[in-house]
Amino acid sequence: MKLSYYPGCSLHGTALDYDQSVQRVCRQVGVELVEIPDWNCCGASSAHMTDHEIGMRLPMRNLVIAQELGNDILVPCAACFQRLKAADIELRRRPEYWDVKSYSPEMKIIHIATFLAQEQILGRIGASTKRALGGLPVACYYGCLSLRNPKITGAEKWEMPENLEKVSAALGARPVRWSHRTECCSGSLTMARPDIAEKLVGDIVAAARRGGASAMVTDCPMCQANVESRQDPAGEEEAIPVFYITELIEAAFNGDYSRRQQGQHLVTASVLADLFAGDSLHKED
Repeated sequence: MKLSYYPGCSLHGTALDYDQSVQRVCRQVGVELVEIPDWNCCGASSAHMTDHEIGMRLPMRNLVIAQELGNDILVPCAACFQRLKAADIELRRRPEYWDVKSYSPEMKIIHIATFLAQEQILGRIGASTKRALGGLPVACYYGCLSLRNPKITGAEKWEMPENLEKVSAALGARPVRWSHRTECCSGSLTMARPDIAEKLVGDIVAAARRGGASAMVTDCPMCQANVESRQDPAGEEEAIPVFYITELIEAAFNGDYSRRQQGQHLVTASVLADLFAGDSLHKED
């Protein structure tokens, strides 16, 4: 299986570990990723909030390049997925308006959670798992951009999604029932209005605790960074880690969770490391 790959800016910056884990997991399950050549920023979130035309032309350029590759596009970032989907819809509707001579590709734009939850890929994940995650109670957190508006994202279960739950369960974790799986974490306001971000993140984390979760699992780099950095700044409650879903997959594949990966977190990630006994806990890479 071969897919075009659009990492986006976050995965080449603050979420570099996410990019690396996505690529390693894909190799393990027999998927070849071909990074879209000379890709550019998709414009999320500053461009489309500032100028509609710029916000459209940025992702459109990536799609026109990807059209030549002829593969479906895998997108790990929820914001990038949202922008590419919106641009794809607009280009298919009126390419001439955007000065694109021809745009009618068969390619699909696939978000990472949808890709991983496919029956074929789930089977490969199960076959590659070296050490199950021992019933680790996790709150699967989607945020909003990979699901809403469903007219753009194409999400069928945008209010009650289950892809992350399927993958987590296949790894031996225990997805909990909780109320805030699709609530916005205010990622776009985290710098401008930290008071709002702290309130929304606090509500999300409190809901995860009420559900009995020891950790959260996400597929969005902005959600991961925002929830880990903005929860309980006063330190009155014990913080809980937020793992990328591909991070959990790698841990199950390897049968250990390295100190190097633990060090990528702002909140201690020992809850995952503690699942793996013996010397593997002390691996450096």
